[in-house]
Amino acid sequence: MASPARRSSYRHGDLSGALLAAGIDLARGGGPGAVVLREATRRAGVSPNAAYRHYADHRALLGAVCAAAMSQLAVAMEAELAAVPAGGPAQTARARFRAVGAGYLRYAQDEPGLFRTAFAGVDPSGDAAPPAAVPAAHGASGLTPFELLGVALDDLVAVGLLAPGRRPDAAHVAWSAVHGLAMLVIDGPLQELGTDRRAEVGRALLDMVERGLLGQPAAGAEPVTGG
Repeated sequence: MASPARRSSYRHGDLSGALLAAGIDLARGGGPGAVVLREATRRAGVSPNAAYRHYADHRALLGAVCAAAMSQLAVAMEAELAAVPAGGPAQTARARFRAVGAGYLRYAQDEPGLFRTAFAGVDPSGDAAPPAAVPAAHGASGLTPFELLGVALDDLVAVGLLAPGRRPDAAHVAWSAVHGLAMLVIDGPLQELGTDRRAEVGRALLDMVERGLLGQPAAGAEPVTGG
């Protein structure tokens, strides 16, 4: 009989990592409900009892997978930010704000199972300290997805595009809008849209959020005239 997957990882002493990798694979295919400790141990090639030294129960493993998925979301947002071309301060601040949203939507589309899992049990703001067995839910910058959004908004304030009085609520307003579209696309009626149409709707949403927060037309938008 063939050896269970990932047994070699355990033999090298990384059972915790093997179980986490198995949990991530399960979440990728079926969301948070698919993360089952017994199945993760089967994939890691160990008995369920061996897992308890690293994850006390199913919820502990799910928490670690949630944090890993949130970290991957942050990395996807950082990749979009890294692709923003150099420009003037105001132009760059606006482009980086849009990149944060675009990276968020792209991850939801590319990894719907992990996107669902990211929000199944981990505080995305990073305020709650996770247990030692749970990886940090941030990207290479050390920032969580919510903190990346906050930095982009602070940059808009710094260059004079976002009124300071609007900053306190701006993160939650922008986050709610983009997250709502992401969920409609992966679990709601908008999942029937093709890839190109999803991208168009995503750009339109970012235009509307930008106009609403900044109180001015979005970059590249046609002015509205009476008639």
